[in-house]
Amino acid sequence: QVQFVESGGGWAQPGGSLRLSCKASGIPFSDYGMGWFREAPGKEREFVAALAWNGDHEYYIDSVKRRFTISRDNAKNTVYLQMNSLQPDDTAVYYCNADRDMYGSNLREARPGFGSWGQGTQVTVSS
Repeated sequence: QVQFVESGGGWAQPGGSLRLSCKASGIPFSDYGMGWFREAPGKEREFVAALAWNGDHEYYIDSVKRRFTISRDNAKNTVYLQMNSLQPDDTAVYYCNADRDMYGSNLREARPGFGSWGQGTQVTVSS
């Protein structure tokens, strides 16, 4: 059974940085594309970023390009999201998910590979 455990969220001032982590279990991690989603108050969950199995192909929504960086460590079954230049609109609960497509193509279309989600990690950006 797949399990995702997100961590690293917290409070940041506008312009600040946070680094999120997500450890996955129950899947052959290095065979899966990985990605991040977020759910802001009163909004639907949205795709944020995806990364291919080997870390060579990254995809971002326009609003986070050049501010967020997704990476992974296959030896640790962990995917990361480095978030810089944070803005109040980045406030949300962040979740990770996996994609049976090794390049994360389904994640890019907001189609997570698994219906089960972790508890997420709260990110709050405010002054």
